[in-house]
Amino acid sequence: MVPFAGHLMPVSYAGIVAEHLAVRNRAGLFDLSHMGRIRLRGPDALTLAQRIQTADAAAMSPGRIRYGLICADDGGIIDDILISRESESFLLVVNAGNHEADLEALRAAASGLDVSIEDITDRRAMIAVQGPLAPTVMKRAGLGEACALRYYRFGSFLLDDASLLVSRTGYTGEDGFEIILDADEAEALYLRFLECGREEGVVPAGLGARDTLRLEAGMPLYGHEIDRRTNPFEAGLEFAVAFNHPFIGRAALEGIRETGPARRLIGLVVDGPRVPRQDCPVLLAENEVGRITSGTRSPVLKQNIAMAMVETGAAEAVDFQVSIRGHVVSGRRTALPFYKRKDHRNHAPT
Repeated sequence: MVPFAGHLMPVSYAGIVAEHLAVRNRAGLFDLSHMGRIRLRGPDALTLAQRIQTADAAAMSPGRIRYGLICADDGGIIDDILISRESESFLLVVNAGNHEADLEALRAAASGLDVSIEDITDRRAMIAVQGPLAPTVMKRAGLGEACALRYYRFGSFLLDDASLLVSRTGYTGEDGFEIILDADEAEALYLRFLECGREEGVVPAGLGARDTLRLEAGMPLYGHEIDRRTNPFEAGLEFAVAFNHPFIGRAALEGIRETGPARRLIGLVVDGPRVPRQDCPVLLAENEVGRITSGTRSPVLKQNIAMAMVETGAAEAVDFQVSIRGHVVSGRRTALPFYKRKDHRNHAPT
């Protein structure tokens, strides 16, 4: 257990590699209650949802989810979020470490609008079931109807007397579900999921496996691949920016789109036994051209993998070197993500 964004969080239960492989091959259960959950209500909820983040909320019908970015005026990323459109409101799921900064940005953007900003984080919990057997666990737990959800869709479901908001989303590169429910009902549901998946080897998973899983899947982590000094084009997140509506930072991002970003995020496979970690220098022809943003030993690929932010002029090179605690080792650029699940049927976002 470690302190994390004001919470005590489990790094691992039975070991990071064991939990990682369980999610890839069976399923893992994550407590995500530390994530921030913020609801926007009122006549101007859509206006605020458009103003505060980069996805086109107006194009979303109820039940849809999109990945978006909260940006500063200069285009730097304040947070990356999921935004869900409910029938008369919008629900934002935000990073725990940026929770207060997001609330501050929302309140500033809401000036002059008729909208309420409701922080429901402490009243609602969040649990994720991730992995190829996630639908099996959901069905056994009594949530078979939720398995009809397509990728990046959500719906409301009843389980006994509990009201659940279930989405087909996740942060592991696998199929799975994220469930939001009243905090006082979370422990019972968590234990129910464990019991329903026990025969197949479904296990609890902690922050360590969550990090290695998302890295294999090429997903950014705030404070690593993205931060206040990084813009969406540098991080390869331009797909999350819709320029057909006004949002904070749009003018700056239009300028960056025109001139091109100064840096690019790339994937690397790194040779040798030493694992590259954040801030390790990345070299091209003995000159430093960037830094590692995240690195690990991939439990599935059995290789050292890393993402790195490098100068745009170097981003198309193939052969790099990485300095790891004074040792210079070879690395090769590779396409992201490092890992893709085999079965994508019915899960493509639309």
